[in-house]
Amino acid sequence: AQARRPSGRPGIPTKRQAATAMGRKARADSSSESEDERRVKDKKKKEEKKKAKEDAKKAKEDEKRKREEEQRQAKDAKSRGPDLSQKDFEEHAFGNVFIQSHRKTDREFTPVNSLTPELKDKKVWLRARVHTSRKQGNKLCFLTLRQDLGTVQAVCFGPELAGYAGNLPDESVVDIFGSVQCPEVPINSCTQSLVEVGVEKLYCIGRSQALPVQLADLSRPEEDYEKDPSLVKVSQETRLDNRVIDLRTVANQAIFRIQSGVCTLFREFLLNMSFQEIHTPKMIGGASEGGADVFEVKYFDGKAFLAQSPQLYKQMALMTDMPRVFEIGPIFRSEKSFTHRHMTEFTGLDLEMTFKDHYHEVLDVLDGLFNHIFEGINKRFPKEVEAIRKQYPFKDLKWKHPCLRIPFPEAIQLLRSKGPAILEKRIAAEEREYERGIMQKHLESVKAHQDEADISTEDEKLLGVVIDEEYGEELYIIDKFPKDVRPFYTMPDPNDVRWTNSYDVFLRGEEITSGAQRIHDPTMLAKQCEAFGVPVSSIQSYIDAFKYGSHPHRG
Repeated sequence: AQARRPSGRPGIPTKRQAATAMGRKARADSSSESEDERRVKDKKKKEEKKKAKEDAKKAKEDEKRKREEEQRQAKDAKSRGPDLSQKDFEEHAFGNVFIQSHRKTDREFTPVNSLTPELKDKKVWLRARVHTSRKQGNKLCFLTLRQDLGTVQAVCFGPELAGYAGNLPDESVVDIFGSVQCPEVPINSCTQSLVEVGVEKLYCIGRSQALPVQLADLSRPEEDYEKDPSLVKVSQETRLDNRVIDLRTVANQAIFRIQSGVCTLFREFLLNMSFQEIHTPKMIGGASEGGADVFEVKYFDGKAFLAQSPQLYKQMALMTDMPRVFEIGPIFRSEKSFTHRHMTEFTGLDLEMTFKDHYHEVLDVLDGLFNHIFEGINKRFPKEVEAIRKQYPFKDLKWKHPCLRIPFPEAIQLLRSKGPAILEKRIAAEEREYERGIMQKHLESVKAHQDEADISTEDEKLLGVVIDEEYGEELYIIDKFPKDVRPFYTMPDPNDVRWTNSYDVFLRGEEITSGAQRIHDPTMLAKQCEAFGVPVSSIQSYIDAFKYGSHPHRG
């Protein structure tokens, strides 16, 4: 045993033992490192494998799209007809023309809406979209052409011309030359029902690709879904994703025209009343109404805010001796709301004016303004009104000039006395328990509505029904709102401090504009700021505007 013991002192490992121990430790460390490396390598391999699969899938999809595109192009090449030069396209009866401003022609285009029987046998040029196409046999094709709000039928004869027309995708833009004809039977599917166009030349100047959503689905009247629930109903999300196509519907075209018309009529009336148009800042250094619902934006090394309202600037403009001002411009509100009345961005139509004796002088202007706008829409945009009504049915607006004006206390009394009966009828007719519960709560709140409590959205709608039944009017003004529901700059009523010289204009039970006589005395304004908890320093420049001689005014 002693002969086999390694040499050296007891307890001290020999060089061989030390080397062996170090080897074991190195192998252990190596094993540990190898395990970590293996895990990293395995993870990397999995990621590479996953990426390879994704790349292969993408390559396969790209290849598929490429084949489909080649097939589409081959199909288009077969049916699209000849490509013509803008320099001499009139020498051909049909084909595709790319307008690149090579030259001017002497063509005079006729609007589709102007096609009437008085133009019978006259030669016309039209530029319009292919709304629909219908081919009959090899020698006849009917096109429905759409331009703005008008549609007309175009008839193509002959195998080549009809074949070319029949292969035009819907929504393609075309130039057509032909003669105006009067069919024996009116074409009721078109707005220009008493005429059609006999096509002699047809050129596609903007070929449409396959549509992601059909115009027929986008244009379908609401009532059609009640008759046939299986019809395709396009969601709002799909409409917004394909907004360029959605806005081509006749109803949407009409809405935008009337929107433009409202601004024109607003501006027209006020200019005739000696108002001056101004343009106020929209990127400002502080909240324009002192509230928190503002959008903050980066302004170089600092910050700015998007304007909530032009009101303070309008008032300051009056103090520069512009007696009557108005503005049409964007307004931004950082309000997290899901109602149709609270938009984060909208176009505001604002006015501000001085007055001589009483703020009701301004109500007279507002009353006349709305009457001018409503009459102007009916007289100038009858086709647009009917186009909207066809897709979104509505009843004609009921209003009088001058319109109904009712003090706030009387409006609340009317709501309490007449509103409950209307709600009780609705509750009795409602089958859904949840809805009945909501109506019941509203009924109880209406009965207990306090004289100086604000009017909720549901109260406004109910009051609109009451006023319609009682007075037969849908446009009305509620005057003298309580002081606790109005901003600090609102002038108090001179006879009763509970009320203010303020008002709202309502249309069909919804507020469409709000206004008041403003406080124009700087001392009184500062006191009101303190009473409402508004720091005077935050609006000092606004208060200073009234220090050097100020006019009584409202907006």
